[in-house]
Amino acid sequence: MATPVKLFYVYAREDRPFLERLEQHLALLQRQGLLVTWHDGALLPGSDWRRSIREQLEQAQLILLLISPAFMASDYCYGVEMQRALERQRRGQAQVVPILLRPVDWANAPFAHLQVLPGNARPISTWANQDAAFAEVVGGLRRVIAYLMEQEDQRVYNRAQQHTYRKGSSSMSTEALISTPAALTPTLLKRAIERYRKQLRSYEGFATHELALRSAFQRLLEETATAVNLKLIPEQTLPNGLRPDGVLRDVNEFFIRGLWEAKAPHLDLEREVQRKIEAGYPLRNTLFENSRRAILYQDGQRLLFNLDDDNELRDLLTRFLTYTEPQIARFEAAVEEFQDRIPELAARLLHIIQQEATQNRTFSAALNDFIALCRSNLNPQISQADITEMLVQHLLTERLFRTVFDNPDFVNRNVIAAQIEQVIRALTSRAFNRQEFLRSLDHFYLAIEEAARSIRDWTERQRFLNTVYERFFQGFSVQKADTHGIVYTPQEIVDFMVASVDEALQREFGCSLATPGVKVLDPCTGTGNFVVNILKRLPRGVLRQKYTEDLFCNEIMLLPYYIASLNIEHAYYERMGEYEPFAGICFVDTLELADRVRSNGGTVVTQPRLYFVEENTQRVLREKEADIMVIIGNPPYNVGQKRENENNKNRPYQLLDQRIRETYVRDSQATNRNMLYDAYVRFFRWASDRLRGRDGIVCFVSNNSFIDQLAFDGMRYHLLQDFTHIYHLDLHGNVRRNPRLSGTTHNVFGIQVGVGITLAIRAAHHQERRLYYYRVPEDWRKEEKLSFLREKRSFSHIPWQQLQPPTPRQWLAPQSGPEWSTFLPLGSREGKRSAMSEKDSDHLTIFAAYSLGIQTGRDVWVYDFDSSQLALKVQHMIEVYNSDLARWRRANRPADLDSFVTADETKIKWSSRLKEHFLHEVEARFQANNIRRALFRPFTSMYLYFDPLLNQRQALWPRLLPTPASEEENRLICVPGPGNRKPFGCLATNHIADLDLAFEKIQCLPFYIYASDGSRQENITDGVLALFQRHYGPQVNKWDLFHYAYAILHHPAYRERYAERLKYELPRIPLLKRNEAFWAAVSLGRQLLDLHIHYERTNPYPLREIEDERFSYRDNRRITRLRLSPDRRTIQVSPGLTLTDIPEDCFRYMLGGRSALEWVLEQYQLRRDPHSGIVLDPNRHDDPDFIVRLLKQVITVSLQTLTLVEELEQAVTPEDWLSALPPA
Repeated sequence: MATPVKLFYVYAREDRPFLERLEQHLALLQRQGLLVTWHDGALLPGSDWRRSIREQLEQAQLILLLISPAFMASDYCYGVEMQRALERQRRGQAQVVPILLRPVDWANAPFAHLQVLPGNARPISTWANQDAAFAEVVGGLRRVIAYLMEQEDQRVYNRAQQHTYRKGSSSMSTEALISTPAALTPTLLKRAIERYRKQLRSYEGFATHELALRSAFQRLLEETATAVNLKLIPEQTLPNGLRPDGVLRDVNEFFIRGLWEAKAPHLDLEREVQRKIEAGYPLRNTLFENSRRAILYQDGQRLLFNLDDDNELRDLLTRFLTYTEPQIARFEAAVEEFQDRIPELAARLLHIIQQEATQNRTFSAALNDFIALCRSNLNPQISQADITEMLVQHLLTERLFRTVFDNPDFVNRNVIAAQIEQVIRALTSRAFNRQEFLRSLDHFYLAIEEAARSIRDWTERQRFLNTVYERFFQGFSVQKADTHGIVYTPQEIVDFMVASVDEALQREFGCSLATPGVKVLDPCTGTGNFVVNILKRLPRGVLRQKYTEDLFCNEIMLLPYYIASLNIEHAYYERMGEYEPFAGICFVDTLELADRVRSNGGTVVTQPRLYFVEENTQRVLREKEADIMVIIGNPPYNVGQKRENENNKNRPYQLLDQRIRETYVRDSQATNRNMLYDAYVRFFRWASDRLRGRDGIVCFVSNNSFIDQLAFDGMRYHLLQDFTHIYHLDLHGNVRRNPRLSGTTHNVFGIQVGVGITLAIRAAHHQERRLYYYRVPEDWRKEEKLSFLREKRSFSHIPWQQLQPPTPRQWLAPQSGPEWSTFLPLGSREGKRSAMSEKDSDHLTIFAAYSLGIQTGRDVWVYDFDSSQLALKVQHMIEVYNSDLARWRRANRPADLDSFVTADETKIKWSSRLKEHFLHEVEARFQANNIRRALFRPFTSMYLYFDPLLNQRQALWPRLLPTPASEEENRLICVPGPGNRKPFGCLATNHIADLDLAFEKIQCLPFYIYASDGSRQENITDGVLALFQRHYGPQVNKWDLFHYAYAILHHPAYRERYAERLKYELPRIPLLKRNEAFWAAVSLGRQLLDLHIHYERTNPYPLREIEDERFSYRDNRRITRLRLSPDRRTIQVSPGLTLTDIPEDCFRYMLGGRSALEWVLEQYQLRRDPHSGIVLDPNRHDDPDFIVRLLKQVITVSLQTLTLVEELEQAVTPEDWLSALPPA
């Protein structure tokens, strides 16, 4: 039975009678086990009511706001409970529904963007029949409950399908830090035990010794441990020197969860166990077995099991693998609570800081000095909020640095911490007591400290601290984590990179990392892993010299800077037995240290100003003067600000960005070069210049989009100018290119972009420039990739392929026949410019003009399945925009627009273009005729608010489909844009098409182009028509060419042969040798076009419907989520309706790596946007059969497309175009 939804009421005491009546109407839902409700009437006398309310509010899945004048006037309801409820909704943790009880002005309230109940927004008290009003409310809530239960079912289903851990970064899970969910299902255990028995039977008669039998039990443990997010590490030596047969660890490997020891059947198990106990084996969760009997010591108990009995073996596995020591359980609970409480504590601290800044003169002066110091030394654009956040971070984590690192003098030894501590002492000078404020976190600190003490291995402790730190940022500042691309490097990657650099130094320059004078810099050190790794490799005899003179690293974020300092200093202490402050670490933004490069290639070293404090400045100066030979690290992976509302942009860098413009941008042939300012690209440019023309090495693990994406052609060109030998190890993991991959499963960092290791060598003795490349299999899981790096150890053991790029701009050369260049381009930039300026062009192309798909910048605000809902939310956003504009004018047009405008994404979605309109004081005006039909995704038609102010980029759509009437006559072919990383495909439409329709940055080729006066002209060029008429006869017209092009773009041999070319440029279309082949292609292209344009007119495929008639016909067809069965034979539409007998072939019709049916299954579901709270509901109240009918029609379209494509393969063969004459 499904778990009931937990409901929480936010209401004013005066409205208690309404609450009680609503409870009566909800009684049936509670009796059916669908709902459990809670309000403050359930509080026990003497209980801590604030804590109880907070706990219930945090656990609720559904939160009802009972709106009335009393609610709006209540400070606790409106100011505390409602604000927290809306915050949980924004995070996707709960669903908030306002219920209108009594009339009150709520139009501009923070919840005004949410759908209210009753549905007509008429308060319940005004209804003549209030029971009818409550019944309508309950009907709406029943739908919300069904949606929430569907979501929970999906989460449970997903967890059951995943036997590997999820993680939000390289080393930890943002959802489940180390916990082991109980996924040991009876079926899984039964099958694992059956395989174990089968393996044992294979040994009968010839293998009864310990090693043979141990391998069978080891395999059993490995298989079942994976299901609960644990891993079994065979024969791992523990810090106390013991070496059990297996160590059971959590996926992050910093906690031991159990030990396993195997013995031979003929030995006395009891005696063997006693020997191990005497040797010092811990007995917290320790399993001894001899394939017949097992003894499990756990939680002070000694348990015996008969392994010949499947039931007892199942019980043993369950106990052993799901046990959590109390210490670890306390740690898990503490970290969960810490992350949840961080926002609240941080908000309170920020409030105290703001209050003291106005009331405490000592603190106000210290804070102002500190702000001036940060702006003059760190970042002139840093906001006061960012600076006060630094103080909060220091306050909340300083104790951990003292205790976990056993460094009680941390704040005095660390130059930056000492400076911040001066400000903190001023904060506490009047009324604020640090110890008193933090006392509520004592149990959290104690749990962390207790867990850290149990981890003796320093590498494991580093993982542990990175994990706690990342968890802190998840709770405190997700924006900071995104801006700086916080992802920490797996140890296997660090080991591989450091070993590779060491070998490259020896091979190319006859020196090593241990050689005095070989100076190394990690420009974005994070928590210091690369420097620590180097320290552990160096001989003790040179360690002091290297530590004090040759090692450097930089970090700009406060907490990782602290951790890096302590990590590096502790690693040195561990090797040398004495404490020495690490003077090589600088608290500085590396990219600010860029040198000025003269046009002749010479370097002018820019002198640093004061960097925070004098000692830090001296460190920066020493680093600037150093002749750096090796630059190694993990640059931030991020690609700039994702959401304009977050006011979270990456800052500009004057000198460095000028260098990028002079090199990467100047020598790029791409149109969109914005990605050349991504953080990791900036680090490549900076590192290339930082070697200052000397021999040296740059080794980065980074986003590797630059390897083959079109936008980075100028970067590729200059990398081959700046370095003589480049090695790139492609670790794949690009989820956007291959949606079949999972970032958390296949990517070594758990992110969405591809990752690679680049080793770039500049050596004057190299006679020629060389480029080496190796790619691991794309479908390898993260663990396989890290294992590969562990096995290879360094770059010298990789089977490199030496690339021979056709140009320095194109490293991975597309593979296609030489005939490609003779084909006719669908379009060209030159032809497009001529068409738009109405001038003749010398460039022979099929289409004169073409356009990108529309980019809205705010899809959930300007797209909707319901035109009336679309109008409402657009009007709401326009009101907020115009209100902000009027307020800005009244405030004398302040320059800092980002901080001035409304940032709440539940009210408005900003974009760079909308802010440009704002600065030009363009007022918004709602126009109903701007609501148009659009093709949002394949076979997913939605309403679009088509407006130049609220659409980020309309491209040429006002010329392609200016009016609804033009949709009746015009047709467009949509193809992937250059740089597309998905499989090639195409789709025709007669509606405005979204930029990300099914491929990346689609280009749309129309049959007609419209002038401003409404007149139209054909977009296929006269020159191409004349060419085709010469080949195939005067009867050829432009519609024939349009259909012919659409057919060729569908040809499987064409797509396969030119797959690589189609990634980098618009398609080219061949002529065919045989006349009959041409006309066959025209006919089949016409049929394909008509099928795809009019997909809603096709006959539905006869799927079998399995219907539960206990539900109404309409409810059975109302969807929250369409769920495809694992065997892809059935679709669950709702609890009462299943469609079955789906033909397997329909999944072969693919668009952008996904079948047409899967696109529809993904798009047609009830979904709530986590940022705005907007709900998109695809159900049609006037046509309940629509979605079921659409599913059947898309299956028909898929099967008919496959049939037509097969006919095309028979009618047109590659020989037809390979043997054709090139265009005259």
